[in-house]
Amino acid sequence: MTLRVLVVCTGNIARSPLAERLLAARLAAAGVDAVVSSAGTGARAGEPMTPDASALAVRYGVDPAGHVARQLSPALLEHADLVLTATRAHRAEVASMLPKAVRKSYTLREFARIAEFLGTEEGAQFGPRPGDEPESLLATVSMARGFAPPPEDPEDDNVVDPYRRSAEVYEEAGRLIDAATATIVAAVAAAERDGRGAA
Repeated sequence: MTLRVLVVCTGNIARSPLAERLLAARLAAAGVDAVVSSAGTGARAGEPMTPDASALAVRYGVDPAGHVARQLSPALLEHADLVLTATRAHRAEVASMLPKAVRKSYTLREFARIAEFLGTEEGAQFGPRPGDEPESLLATVSMARGFAPPPEDPEDDNVVDPYRRSAEVYEEAGRLIDAATATIVAAVAAAERDGRGAA
């Protein structure tokens, strides 16, 4: 089964397309059948990635070419198996737009944090730590959501918005997106491997 991931930020020209391209490339390299797309809650529809975001994408080894910003819609949320947002505010907007999407929506850093928790002794009680198949990983993360230790500062679940800000802020956003996507891909890839082994 193809895993359908939707990444959401505001303008869909910096954070979400960078995360989209990184996730798509890394999941493909890990042999995971996935389709990754992105959208914005206030999209600058039709625009490409910002030059700074494009430069970050190239530096992280992915191609920014061809991205076109688009507006988030209930239909996009309905179609996704997993929705990853840049911030908690975006996650709240997703829930407001399609209430039933709340169970499959996380910030990028939140999902990565819970996936890491599942690898601990305490997290093991929630079932297959990245196990069986990607879909079961999503269910396990959902179950563990309220039990994984929250960040000391709620802002630590967010990716800073670099739009129209300094190169240093772009660097910080890129570093956070890189780390979160690497953790997420490792968890999904492990689930994929376990699923193949069980089959």
